[in-house]
This record gives sequence, structure tokens and C-alpha cells, in this order.
Amino acid sequence: MTKTPEQIELERVRARLTKRFHQACADYGLIADGDHILIGLSGGKDSLALVELLGRRAQIYKPRFTVTALHVRVKERAYQSDMSYLESFCAEAKVPLIVRDVAIEDGAQDNERVKEANPCFLCSWYRRKTLFNVAQELGCNKIAFGHHRDDVIQTLLMNLIYQGSFATMPPLLQMEKMPLQIIRPLCLIDEADLVHYAALREYKQQKALCPFEHVSSRDKVKGLLEQIKALNPEAMDSMFGAMTNIKTAYLPSVKV
Repeated sequence: MTKTPEQIELERVRARLTKRFHQACADYGLIADGDHILIGLSGGKDSLALVELLGRRAQIYKPRFTVTALHVRVKERAYQSDMSYLESFCAEAKVPLIVRDVAIEDGAQDNERVKEANPCFLCSWYRRKTLFNVAQELGCNKIAFGHHRDDVIQTLLMNLIYQGSFATMPPLLQMEKMPLQIIRPLCLIDEADLVHYAALREYKQQKALCPFEHVSSRDKVKGLLEQIKALNPEAMDSMFGAMTNIKTAYLPSVKV
């Protein structure tokens, strides 16, 4: 049977994503025998691709590991996912799905007013807290997030601009206060490839998007990054490489 151009393109993009996913897992030691990995499934393209890639990888004999997906719904937030779609998607990927509803505690909204510059703070905090709690309930030793290469570089720029530090989210992070590791298996994948793959796979978007989705500092830095790429199309490769090639600069003394 002759394949359509769409099918050929889907296989091509899937092969590239899979290659970079496996490379990240191998380079950074993200998966080992006996792991139980909890995926933070928001319902967006990145977490859907992560469910698909980890679900497929879990079917391979070595290493043997277990995957579970968790979708957290914060009652006070307007975003909404199609639960029937998430359930069928996870079933197809052979990844069990858990759904938890959480509510922001009384009085916490007052704290959010203090943090108006970051309206995502409370929602993110409650979702992360639920992920850590469920991971420990299930006996998971790792939590997987769908952060891609663009996220890693954007975080680097945000820390440089707002915090004055050269730091970003690592592919593998050992939590200090609990026996959990954070892994980011999509860290070598470009967002453009994920957008293209999501369109080819016809991923469903969330029913209602977060009202703050395009007003965050990250979104502003994303726009800045697009300007940088206009200056140098290879800028993403340069910045990602710089994180593993840090050199001590000579700073001449300055007379005041």
C-alpha cells in the first residue's frame, strides 16, 4: 500500500523526535531498570508527546520500567482539558491515567495578589505539590516533565536577565528533601518539531486555555529569543552548547 505524503512526513518527524528522545535518555541517564515514572500530563502538546514517547519506550524489554500519567485540575483556574480525549490517548499509549482535583486554600489568594507579577505562581505550586504527593503515594522514584530545548534556553535567559545567574533546568535533578528525581526526556527536542508533530498527529488542544498563557515573563523572553534567532539562526545551538562549555572570563581591574 502506497503511503500518503502526510504519512511519510509523520514517520519522518516521529523518527527525529524518537532519536533525540533516546539520545537524551542515554546521554543523561534518565531511565533505569525498575523505575516507576510519573508523567505530569497538562494536556498540551509537549506532555502528550512525552506520554507517547515514554509509553512506547516502556514496551521495549530493556530497561524495564513503569509509567503512569497524572493530570491535575486546579478548581480556581479557567483552563480545561477534554478528559475523554486524555483517557483514550493514554489508553492507546498503554499509560495508566490518574486525575486529581485540587483547590487553592483559603487565604492563598491574598498571597497571589502580592505576586501579581507572576499570576502563574499559585497554580504551578499546587500542581507541583500534587505531583510530588501522588509520586510518593504510588512509590514512583521519578517525575517526568515535558520541557523541550526551547524551554531550557528560555529559562537560561530568564535567569540571566532577572536573577543574574547562569542556570537553567537540568535534564536530571535529584530532589534534596525526598527520594525523587526530576527528568526531562524532551530536553534535546526543538519546540518547532513538537508543534509540527502535534499537527500531524492531530493532537486535540485544551478546551479552555489558561488566561495567563501569553502574559508571562517566559512569553516575553520567548519573543526575545525569536529576535536573537533572527540575528543568528544558529543561536539556539550556540546557547545550548554554552551550558556545557563554561569558561572563566578574565575581568580587568577597574579604578573607581
